[in-house]
Amino acid sequence: MGDPVQRTSYAEYLALEAESEQRYEFVDGFVHAMAGGTPEHSRLAIAVAAELRSALAGSSCAVYGSDLKLRIDATKRTTYADVVVVCGAEQTSPIDPNAITNPTMIVEVLSPSTEASDRGEKWRHYQHLASLREYVLVSQGEPYVEVFRREGEEWVLRTFVAGQRIELPSRGVQLSVDAIYADPRVRA
Repeated sequence: MGDPVQRTSYAEYLALEAESEQRYEFVDGFVHAMAGGTPEHSRLAIAVAAELRSALAGSSCAVYGSDLKLRIDATKRTTYADVVVVCGAEQTSPIDPNAITNPTMIVEVLSPSTEASDRGEKWRHYQHLASLREYVLVSQGEPYVEVFRREGEEWVLRTFVAGQRIELPSRGVQLSVDAIYADPRVRA
């Protein structure tokens, strides 16, 4: 995440996004420019989204890419995740009709520039989403996937490696680690 541009209102943030081709995150009054991803990062995010789309075909769930804006009203944060799954009707923020507030699953592809945030402060914000059932972290460096699954008030971590199937019990589906990492360029 880039340095804060300035303290601003949410309306000013929305105007900035509308006028710019760059994407920004909003964190409690501060706007941060988002860095672009690498080709490897993008290929891996698309691979995960494709596997999810296939596994969830025919269900009430929709799979979205990194252009979907997420709003965590409880912590006043608006951000973009690499892959988002919404099951049932989409709900949007009362202050931003283009920002979804009810993801069932969020996937972040870890890269050297985002890993600390994805594991730390961004994850702390995501935990305030009542609808969120699974938070998935996908390693860019090796076939390794971490799934944080909500069980009551607790988050339980499971890890998956090559040759295993990722269990996503909130939707009753499994994904193949090998299929996600099938393109050798995703680990470049």
